[in-house]
Amino acid sequence: MAGDARAALLDRCVAFLTEGGFSQLSLREIAAGTGTSHRMLIYHFGSREGLLAEVVRRIEAEQRAALVALADGLDDPVEVSRRFWRRLADPELAPAERLFFEIYAQALFGRSWTESFRATVIAAWAGPVEDLFLRLGFDAAQARQRARLALAATRGLLLDLLVTGDREVLGAAADLFARLITAPRPD
Repeated sequence: MAGDARAALLDRCVAFLTEGGFSQLSLREIAAGTGTSHRMLIYHFGSREGLLAEVVRRIEAEQRAALVALADGLDDPVEVSRRFWRRLADPELAPAERLFFEIYAQALFGRSWTESFRATVIAAWAGPVEDLFLRLGFDAAQARQRARLALAATRGLLLDLLVTGDREVLGAAADLFARLITAPRPD
């Protein structure tokens, strides 16, 4: 039962924090915004930082599941990429994506509470993306390289979109990148 209560509380925290970020919020303010006490947040997540790490872990897991679902049954990698970009570019996801980059920035400074984030922010995505490239017929080394490039480029495009809001240009850039990254390797 404690797991169910924790999961329900995490759901509320994800919803609350994706709307406004966290940088200026204390644990008590997060608790008030989610209809609980700071003690319950500490009980379930250990600290403010532990809560933030769990929020990002949840959001990232949902995005990875979406990518796998989009790729399932599609043989056209460019279309998979297009569909995933449309999902990422959906304005409804922008609050969660801003939260992701807010925590990413904290990880750049090596904050101890971002340790699990740093350990998974690439590794958890690399496998599913590499699998897509392996399905396209690339060897393991090429699949690994292309997966890392795809992650970096997609995150860069998304960050640009969040800052500029230039959907048309960035949508076209994402489409061009999808065609380039999935093109067969010249011999």
